[in-house]
Amino acid sequence: MPSNDQKSDTQIIKDGKVITDEWQLVASNDEEQTGSVVETKTIIPLSVFEAHKELVERDDIGVWITNDVDIHAVADSIIKLPVIAIDFPTFMDGRGFSLARLLRERYDYKGEIRATGYVIRDQLCYLKRCGFNAFSFDGDIDLESTAASLNDLTEAYQTSVDKPSPLFRRRA
Repeated sequence: MPSNDQKSDTQIIKDGKVITDEWQLVASNDEEQTGSVVETKTIIPLSVFEAHKELVERDDIGVWITNDVDIHAVADSIIKLPVIAIDFPTFMDGRGFSLARLLRERYDYKGEIRATGYVIRDQLCYLKRCGFNAFSFDGDIDLESTAASLNDLTEAYQTSVDKPSPLFRRRA
């Protein structure tokens, strides 16, 4: 679960640039707390979203999911949202990579997919290849140099969300 509610002055990496986060991430499943912040662009837990299906029509609501969610069961309702945040409970748990790839390739999700939780710099280029386009970090981190690591690998043999053709097809 994301560690703290994010404030509006928080910076994230989105589409390779460091920007001020427009979204508030609510890390609590508490209905009262969530109800009080739904006035602004808010990313709420999946359980709260499921309890309030009327939120699906709003463009100022996003959802955060855990990496063990059955994406096939919830995809039809969450792919209409502008932001889906996928939480990484540890940096060694890679299930979030698969969720992002499924959202992009199988469900044709075009919105923001944000990595939250224990995301480390060494993973960014791989997260990008799987479909993540936004990254939220806890603690004091140099986001400019971290954003540069999105381009640590310029070529890969395999197909991915960001390069759907294998290397042998891209060669001239």
